[in-house]
Amino acid sequence: MSAPPLDQIVRKLADCRRLAITSHLRPDGDSLSTSLAIAFTLEELGKEVAVVNKDKTPFPFVEFPDCARIMIGQIPARGFDAVILLECADVSRSGQEGLDGYFKINIDHHYSNDFYADINWVDPAASAVGEMALELCERLLPQVTPRIANLLYCAIVSDTGSFQFSNTTARAFDACHRLVLAGADPIKTSEALYHNACPGKIKLLGRVLSSLEMRADGAIAVISLFKRDLQEMNLLEVDTEDITTQARSIRGVQAVLFFKEMEPGVFRVSIRSKGDAHAAAIAEHFGGGGHAHAAGFTVVGPYENLIREVPETVARLLSSRRGPSPAPSA
Repeated sequence: MSAPPLDQIVRKLADCRRLAITSHLRPDGDSLSTSLAIAFTLEELGKEVAVVNKDKTPFPFVEFPDCARIMIGQIPARGFDAVILLECADVSRSGQEGLDGYFKINIDHHYSNDFYADINWVDPAASAVGEMALELCERLLPQVTPRIANLLYCAIVSDTGSFQFSNTTARAFDACHRLVLAGADPIKTSEALYHNACPGKIKLLGRVLSSLEMRADGAIAVISLFKRDLQEMNLLEVDTEDITTQARSIRGVQAVLFFKEMEPGVFRVSIRSKGDAHAAAIAEHFGGGGHAHAAGFTVVGPYENLIREVPETVARLLSSRRGPSPAPSA
């Protein structure tokens, strides 16, 4: 019987001198903060670490001092002993193209993972990949430093929506308790995450919410965003993720569908749901995936057709509750 994935990772990292860390396209607070926390942990052990993402760091994280070290682009095809991929269901999710020859370590908390790496640590019960990383950092260091604790606390707060999303668990609170004891500053983190919006973000919020349409007798809220809106406000698509929280707060809403134009005729649809409405099952119907209450997929076609057809299909899935069942956790 092989050793647990965490044990395998600890042993592999001990044998490595130079490592690269990357995460998914359109990085978020969980993947960014966790990447940095693992990097600083490994550097405490004398390793050389590069954090490289394909996509740019979004606001507000781009203003965090530690994020200045994140390189944007491709990991070189040679030069590292291993590559750690965070929250990537497969290699393509990272946007990195030269990883075939590398030893790969896959750390993820989404159940929709292809187990593609040399070591696969996938834990869908974790609230955030930052929660998993805390276990790793505690194994590697005699004491988690305040800097690392702040980053991991930020990761968990970000991915639980400040402890409002359905992935908020006793385990998440326990992890945050340990992190605060290690030096994390909850107030400073909340200020940086939730009280730091630029005027353009507030204007964009108003524009997106003004597109609100209610479907399926109020069970589905639909909002939309076009590239011209982002360009006008000088924002990135990932800067809009928290807008769904506003629409999901509407009484009676089971699911929010957020249509985001990626290019003409191509829309990324983010789903946020409540209760028995399984966002990942809906997303899988359209070829996507994600969590039980936070998922996404991509659709192609004229906006006027998509905005009508997609909610109709989602309404049928919600009413029948016979949407595709999520794959069992590994």
